[in-house]
Amino acid sequence: MSNKKANTLLFILAATVANILITIISFFVFYLLYALLIKSWLPENSVILCLALIFLIALVVSFITYQKLLKLFMKKVDVQKYFDPIFKGPTSRG
Repeated sequence: MSNKKANTLLFILAATVANILITIISFFVFYLLYALLIKSWLPENSVILCLALIFLIALVVSFITYQKLLKLFMKKVDVQKYFDPIFKGPTSRG
């Protein structure tokens, strides 16, 4: 396996783990805010709906955070130099 392919594989694995961690942290932060600030104002039967909403918000926040971190990474690192393209465009055969 070439160095670029290994770098690409490691980057994909690290980025996936980072995205999952961002989602989990976001979920717990929003759940903590819900438990401390909002839960007492809502009826008991709204807990499931609130948890689902917190999960969706955590997914959106993690998606936006992941995109911003990825753009920052791509500005700092010469991606073409160190990574193999994941998807290759169509090649012309002559």
